[in-house]
Amino acid sequence: MVDLIKLGENAKKASFSLGKLSTNEKNEALLAVADALVAHSDEIITANKADMKNGKANNMSQGILDRLMLDEKRIADMADGLRQVAGLEDPIGEVLSMSKRPNGMIIGKRRVPIGVIGIIYEARPNVTSDAFALCFKTSNATILKGGSDAINSNRAIVKVIREVLKELDITEDAVSFIDSTDREDTKEFMKLNKYVDLLIPRGSASLIKATVENSTIPVIETGTGNCHIYVDEYADIDKAVKIIINAKTQRIGVCNACESLVIHKKIMNKAFPVILNALLDKDVEVRGDKQAVKAAYYAGVKIKEATEEDFYTEYLDYIISVKIVESIDEAIMHINEHNTKHSEAIISENYTNVQKFLDEIDAACVYANASTRFTDGNEFGFGAEIGISTQKIHARGPMGLKELTSQKYIIYGDGQIR
Repeated sequence: MVDLIKLGENAKKASFSLGKLSTNEKNEALLAVADALVAHSDEIITANKADMKNGKANNMSQGILDRLMLDEKRIADMADGLRQVAGLEDPIGEVLSMSKRPNGMIIGKRRVPIGVIGIIYEARPNVTSDAFALCFKTSNATILKGGSDAINSNRAIVKVIREVLKELDITEDAVSFIDSTDREDTKEFMKLNKYVDLLIPRGSASLIKATVENSTIPVIETGTGNCHIYVDEYADIDKAVKIIINAKTQRIGVCNACESLVIHKKIMNKAFPVILNALLDKDVEVRGDKQAVKAAYYAGVKIKEATEEDFYTEYLDYIISVKIVESIDEAIMHINEHNTKHSEAIISENYTNVQKFLDEIDAACVYANASTRFTDGNEFGFGAEIGISTQKIHARGPMGLKELTSQKYIIYGDGQIR
């Protein structure tokens, strides 16, 4: 068992120390860690190979294996993420407002760190460096609890980060790693509210559900992604095919991949056969409602009939569901019922329908004529992300630096009493 109390105490002390670092000191440390990750690529890849071997032996899905895998390019991308975060404006200390009261007191509000942020995540070793970068830039200490699937990779990455911090005479406990695969340690970590100010789970629906239900620490849900693309009756079919193939097949194991298509009945006969063949060319299994099955049959293709559960499913695999609708209102109703509030898209050349979709869809990110794959901190210009929040309180969508801050009122007086 890991001594989580000691780890929490050290992280809390580190959070006070980090608040004293200047922006330049933080940026120099981030750049040094970026260089060190690249320099130690061989060690990290060797550790990752052990995780990949275990993953294959445990019959891990192709989508999860893709998330787990590290190579020189992905490590270089991790390093670039750190450099981008170093180049971003430091939000800590930003004055949000300042006003003078009738009694002469001056009341200001400024941005401050949250304190200690805990991250629970699964087979995503890149989260280790992303979480460190964002938390460190915002002067937050972070405690990482990665899944057993990536234990060797995470251990190697954290080792590099802590060595760099030590060399720079910065507290190593700016980032702590729960080096354990014991689920009891994970459960105990969720109760560490004396030391941890915020807990962010990243991973499967079951992980997020377990964290929300068991944590005594405030939780931000970074939701699963049952993402839809709606092909409107006014869609450009060539544009639709290009976007759908990218959103579904560019990387299948990510939360912003398209898992479900919704197609307007008026364009079904023209659009669906083209979309269907493009998906089949990419070895995607298509599961459709009765109308989609019938349309596929007339196009010379047999597809499986979708169950109601299919329309709620984040596959993270080469599978997609298809729903045929009579109107844009039905499309919106279907998506709002079945989505996970992550990312949804409309393909349409009709301005009124585009605006209606953007206004009425309930999701963190809503796209018009673009792939859902852009829901990403780096793509949004944040350098990296701590997760994609699908809740509505405090933060929603890709969470960058400002989402990892709180606020403090600073009041200047001159002897005023009440």
